[in-house]
Amino acid sequence: MARKFLYVIVALVVLVIAALLIYRVWGMQLIRMAMVPRESFTALQPLPEDAYIDATMWIARPDIQKDNPALWTPAGVTTLNAPQKAAIFFIHPTSYITTFGDAHWNALLDDKDADATARRFVMSQASAFNAAGTVWAPRYRQANYGAFLTDKPEGDQALAAAYRDVAQAFAAFVKANPTGPLILAGHSQGSRHLLQLLRDQVAGKPVADRIAAVYAVGWPVSVEADLPALGLPACARQDQAHCIVSWQSYAEPADPSAVVESFERKTGYTGKPRKGTHMLCTNPITGAFNGAAPASANSGTLDAREEGKSPTLLTGIVPARCDTSGVLMIGQPVDMGPFTLPGNNYHVYDYSLFWGNVRQDAQKRLAAFLKK
Repeated sequence: MARKFLYVIVALVVLVIAALLIYRVWGMQLIRMAMVPRESFTALQPLPEDAYIDATMWIARPDIQKDNPALWTPAGVTTLNAPQKAAIFFIHPTSYITTFGDAHWNALLDDKDADATARRFVMSQASAFNAAGTVWAPRYRQANYGAFLTDKPEGDQALAAAYRDVAQAFAAFVKANPTGPLILAGHSQGSRHLLQLLRDQVAGKPVADRIAAVYAVGWPVSVEADLPALGLPACARQDQAHCIVSWQSYAEPADPSAVVESFERKTGYTGKPRKGTHMLCTNPITGAFNGAAPASANSGTLDAREEGKSPTLLTGIVPARCDTSGVLMIGQPVDMGPFTLPGNNYHVYDYSLFWGNVRQDAQKRLAAFLKK
């Protein structure tokens, strides 16, 4: 009996090793097979011109008081009334992740799973800004996660279709907020759309003068090949306004090669190649361009590991250091939940790791903007 048990254990070990070897050799190919939609891309019909007048087209906006995830704060954190607040436009990251035959290039607006996940992102990310102002977070026909895993033209077409919705929502946002300071923020796919929005709809236009700060988190930004076309500089310090912050989080030992290679393959918004340029890394603890900060200076990491319970805020557990590669190192791996990506990539947790610091950062940059 004992011998049979050992045979079973040995067989299981062999299977695990074989699976790891298959993943190492063919892992990305297998992921692409599962995640990249097989259907042909079909152009999306434009939304009605007045679509974003309707509150149901928004996950969060000021007139949504019930079930507004952007109004959430962790226990012990209160939102005080400031004399003047900003209007905040937040673009949520990819929440439409499907496999095999269920995958479409763009999410439908009535996709319940994608919407529920987007709401969780707004709660854990956009809520960091609610002390600085009122959050507007649009629904949009986001590109499938598989669009980022393919070189097929359909991937770019899906992202372009998603961007058109975002641009339309932004126009409605600006119309509803004709005066006062603005903060623009996003994550991942949301930050990609945000950067294009800056180039196409903000840079060189009157609305640019109203931008207190831009948070393009979780998407690589080239200091030399992108920023000159976006009309705003990198934030050099925390008391600086009218600038851009960005970071991408990795634990050590880190392998950011996939992000770096993708970054270097593409052309920047200036039309110049990104290869050989510097990736923008803002230290979210200090608010400065590059540099390091100890865990003791981290004013709040969201702990959402207990399923079914509201996240809690833990202080002093995650440091931050901008690496020469342009990504943000957070020291040894920390247990944030099940969604850490290969290479010790903490992409999903870019905001959660530094929620308290982002909250303070937005308030300080808004205060600096208002002083001007």
